[in-house]
Amino acid sequence: MTTAIEVSGLTKHYGENRAVDGVSFAVDVGEVFAILGPNGAGKSTTVEILEGHRARDGGSVSVLGVDPATGGRAFRDRIGIVLQEAGVDKELTVRETLDLYSSAYTRRRSIEEVIELVELADRLDDRISRLSGGQQRRVDLALGLIGTPELLFLDEPTTGFDPAARRRSWELVRRLTDEGTTVVLTTHYLEEAEELADRLIVMAHGQIVAAGTPEQLRDQAGSETVIRFALPKIDAPLNSLLEPLHGEASGRDLRIEISTTRPTADLAHVTRWAIDRGVELDGLTVESVTLEDVYLRLVGEDT
Repeated sequence: MTTAIEVSGLTKHYGENRAVDGVSFAVDVGEVFAILGPNGAGKSTTVEILEGHRARDGGSVSVLGVDPATGGRAFRDRIGIVLQEAGVDKELTVRETLDLYSSAYTRRRSIEEVIELVELADRLDDRISRLSGGQQRRVDLALGLIGTPELLFLDEPTTGFDPAARRRSWELVRRLTDEGTTVVLTTHYLEEAEELADRLIVMAHGQIVAAGTPEQLRDQAGSETVIRFALPKIDAPLNSLLEPLHGEASGRDLRIEISTTRPTADLAHVTRWAIDRGVELDGLTVESVTLEDVYLRLVGEDT
């Protein structure tokens, strides 16, 4: 499969701070590639280098077959960028904003098509300032799509969306990739990355600490299952609950979480403990390890 992005030994320093420290990865054409990590991990600097907005100190970078540092206008004509906040003039209407930005591209979509994609057809002649935060975010998304990009950078694209709108935006991303668009996604919504990403990397302290498909990262946690519940307010020693467990228990704010490779035995013990004391375990759930669980184990101390 043809690669859209190839990065090898990428470095970027700010004084003594190694913001990006020897990062290497590749992104295939038509896939969704997520870059995850806590604030300060180096992901934003990495993406800005890929977009051609920041110079690197070392390593090699190829995006759509060119060096983004020297690609110029021809390179920018082939990519779309959805920033966390586009900074558009909020006194313009949606139509005026899209018309202005579309003039920068040679392969622009029609305003009508883009506005249908982001579900703002009924607000086309409204001023940006009159839109809700979620609607303004949809305008940002429309600006990223107006140039029919081969490669789309999405930086926290669904911030401010309600759950239904977020899921519809996921459908839009899938439609774009089905048409051959490559997507680089940064998001703090781990569910979003798990839903959309074909592959991902996790960054911490300027380096990649994990890479692979969401399934591969979950598999790194082994066959563990997580049992969660709220600790009931009873006068009973906790050792009677915790010591017989096969798995490892942790707690925060009266919430108990048990990571175990023997979920049947540990669940039976927990429920028997509660029944013997005549209490209910509020919020009792039994789940396989999620991408969020793996992520927090990798970078939890930095979040």
